[in-house]
Amino acid sequence: MTTKTLTSTTSVSSIIPALFAVVLGLGIITVTGHVQASTLHDAAHDVRHATGFPCH
Repeated sequence: MTTKTLTSTTSVSSIIPALFAVVLGLGIITVTGHVQASTLHDAAHDVRHATGFPCH
């Protein structure tokens, strides 16, 4: 007689990255929601110049 043991480590290990992504996304939205618009514009503008993308 053989018995099979089921483990739930696969479902838990696949939930952790998704949960991390949700927490990270909410954190980014919260931080950018409290930053002034000119700061966000300047940051995006600097990134465009740093990557060589023409912005104006």
